[in-house]
Amino acid sequence: MEEDEGAGASQWALVLGASSGSGAAISEAVARRPGLDVFGVHRGRYPDSGARMEASVREAGRRAVLWQADASTPEAAEAGVEALRRVAGPRSVKLFVHSIAGASVGQFLAEGEDRLHARRIRRTFDTMAHSFIYWAQALVAADMLAPEARLLGLQNPLDVTHLHNTGLISASKAALEMYVQHLAMELGPLGHRVNLLKFATVMTPALKHVYSPEALVRLEAAHARMHPAGRMCTVEEVARFVSVLVGDDAAWFNGATIDFTGGMTLRLMDLVLNP
Repeated sequence: MEEDEGAGASQWALVLGASSGSGAAISEAVARRPGLDVFGVHRGRYPDSGARMEASVREAGRRAVLWQADASTPEAAEAGVEALRRVAGPRSVKLFVHSIAGASVGQFLAEGEDRLHARRIRRTFDTMAHSFIYWAQALVAADMLAPEARLLGLQNPLDVTHLHNTGLISASKAALEMYVQHLAMELGPLGHRVNLLKFATVMTPALKHVYSPEALVRLEAAHARMHPAGRMCTVEEVARFVSVLVGDDAAWFNGATIDFTGGMTLRLMDLVLNP
């Protein structure tokens, strides 16, 4: 990672999980509007996608710095914020987006590989929830938040409807929601805003890694039936809305779980009773 000349001259987006999926799309969108430089943290699993994101940000006339690390630990948060500070300077982070995933699926009382044992529970909570606090603490301690900064976590509809093997994901996302609300109270008086954006399933490299092509076809068809719009949401649509949340018109959102699911759960009962 190289330092850029003129560091501190512009505002930055710090995006965890920036190399693919929602994180990459958000990085590209906020580089275009409102025109943020991007410091993207990633684990190195999607180098081609990361390179495309980096090129897209630079095509928009903004700087892009990729920093490879496991973002789920407090040590990584402190090191990452220090690396960002060397590049961007203090009070430069306008947007912080927590878009990392690393959850375990399974059941709490299962036997064998499906059992959610202690190590998997700790890892999921560190990745999906606790790391939001680690990075927020590091940003505040290093005086990195720009005036009226926006901190954003990502949520899914598993808070209102459940799959049999996603209890740990639901629990960690519930913890994330509480972290968002309490940080909103702590940072609100300083002019900052902390929110949670809830959106439905989107097609990402991680999803394609988990499911076979045949399963993805079934998944997409099921989502088309669930959504009133008759199709799945896209990462680009999510990313464009995040760029709106950075703007002044969204400044009154704070401590909110913003529903961007497109009505995904509205027809679940109808689909069950009238398949």
